[in-house]
Amino acid sequence: MTPLPRTGHRFTVGFDLDLTLVDSRPGIRAAYEALVAATGTHIDIDLVIGRLGPPLKEELRNWFPEERVEHANAVYLAGYPEHGILPSPAMPGARESLAAIRELGGRAIVVTAKNPRNARLHLEHLDIRPDELIGDLWAEAKAGALREHGASVYVGDHIGDVRGARRAGALAVAVPTGPYTAAELRAAGADVVLDGGLTDFPAWLRGRYAAGSTAARA
Repeated sequence: MTPLPRTGHRFTVGFDLDLTLVDSRPGIRAAYEALVAATGTHIDIDLVIGRLGPPLKEELRNWFPEERVEHANAVYLAGYPEHGILPSPAMPGARESLAAIRELGGRAIVVTAKNPRNARLHLEHLDIRPDELIGDLWAEAKAGALREHGASVYVGDHIGDVRGARRAGALAVAVPTGPYTAAELRAAGADVVLDGGLTDFPAWLRGRYAAGSTAARA
């Protein structure tokens, strides 16, 4: 991906990846099925899919003893490009959301807990092209990257994303397309909840950053 220049933009919006920009559930399911086949370890994949968000190793610790977590992590990551990318579509409104940001003179970044190589493969396969991609960051740890890149808004589906946005001093915009309901995201401190997911984002963004909008801020 060729990033746009970092200067000369009115604002920067950050996005989570899984269940925010990409419906990675089919791919993650396939990757876990391959991990089960490779290791012989029972994993309740439905349970895993229902609580996506935290880093991979945290989930693997529920199924593997600590001394096997690194190996399981390596096996999963190695197989993910084969199993995880093709089945996973873009979330509705994902491409339109990035287009709206650029239409208004903004810049889009992705800050995700996902392995950056696999995150990049998803984005390239789906032709979703942010200006920067930062991986391997979860919850409050996302705040440093958001501050570094000057993000004034962070969009995610998980309460961990809300915490990361608030730690960074960014507006926490939540979409109920992951494991949490709109009410749960509001209770966790989201500043804005888009009940329709990213399909509501372009109109919300235009209302905030349209020329002359009194709400607009960098």
